[in-house]
Amino acid sequence: MQCPHYDAGRCRSCTLLEIDYPTQVLDKERHVATLLDPVSDGLTWLPAVRSVESAFRNKAKMVVSGTVAEPVLGILDRAGHGVDLTDCGLYPDELQASFGPLAAFVTRANLEPYQVSGTGKRAQQRGELKYLLVTLSPDGELMVRFVLRSQESIARIRKHLPALLADLPALAVASANIQPAHAAVLEGDLEIPLTERTTLPMRIDDITLDLRPQSFFQTNTAVATELYRQARTWVDEVDPRSLWDLYCGVGGFALHCSAPGRSVTGIEISAEAVVAASATVERLRDGDVDGAGRFKDVTFAAGDATAFAVGPQAPGLPEMVIVNPPRRGIGVDLAQWLEGSGIDHVLYSSCNATTLAKDLAAMPSLRPVRARLLDMFPQTSHYEVLVLLERA
Repeated sequence: MQCPHYDAGRCRSCTLLEIDYPTQVLDKERHVATLLDPVSDGLTWLPAVRSVESAFRNKAKMVVSGTVAEPVLGILDRAGHGVDLTDCGLYPDELQASFGPLAAFVTRANLEPYQVSGTGKRAQQRGELKYLLVTLSPDGELMVRFVLRSQESIARIRKHLPALLADLPALAVASANIQPAHAAVLEGDLEIPLTERTTLPMRIDDITLDLRPQSFFQTNTAVATELYRQARTWVDEVDPRSLWDLYCGVGGFALHCSAPGRSVTGIEISAEAVVAASATVERLRDGDVDGAGRFKDVTFAAGDATAFAVGPQAPGLPEMVIVNPPRRGIGVDLAQWLEGSGIDHVLYSSCNATTLAKDLAAMPSLRPVRARLLDMFPQTSHYEVLVLLERA
């Protein structure tokens, strides 16, 4: 992928851009194998799932800088100046096409870009609009979130929203997130709906997930599809009668791995994600016209994954567990619980092989038997890896 911003030194986010893509994938396979070899014996690696090299991102996090009259959407350089990345090669055409109408809306609604001048106690904050977060569905619809310093501009956004909807027909869901703190925190707790629709349908094979504004979804839809397919294949081979999906998000693994006669429980710390997952499963039950009951015994609950598993309120032990933790991994408490639980199979989806290896070292009785690298993030050193663990 050729990038004028990288060549000019304006943006170096794609740290592997100078390495040809097949070599990138090979290097990632070597990296994860080096990390997992010390904690595995006889692990079988499936061929890596590759991505397209560009235009694969389904979401954009655009820092808003510049002025009301001339907003800049992109990133900030080291000096704090805005860099326009509306033509970034990682974004598909549908995302790139949304940035022009959104920039015009910033001007129309008089949304002053957020900026800080000075340092320490003398730092002064100005402006309201911090980020524009834009998500693209597989069917071409958009979710736009305005991350604001306060609610001061909400009335203006509502007033001018019909004009934005006219300029951007693909816009299906819009909301405002209030993040008042001057800190390296992307979003706050308060989300204010701006449109009647509050969920974006994310269609993955025969499952359409309902994505709400504060819910997590994988950045690369095509590779996420392969991730869920592989998980479903391995879970169906084990064929557990009961399954826990810890860190379940909007229910991607839980719903893809559901089956008639199989109880599935999804646990997620984000209440927004659980609301979305619960709505999805209700809709899928209503559409289960053949009566197979694939989604009959699927439930979701909000809570901490570790606290649920080790706590006194947990239901009886499942036959299999899926874990899909954030980059920090599952941690020692949950790893030790799984080690001593007697559960025979665990499916671990990791976006950080370093913490994965650490967690596996804490579960020596659960032996990695199969693994697959999925290149969710081309042009960077990041990737996803799926590992099937079996009790020795």
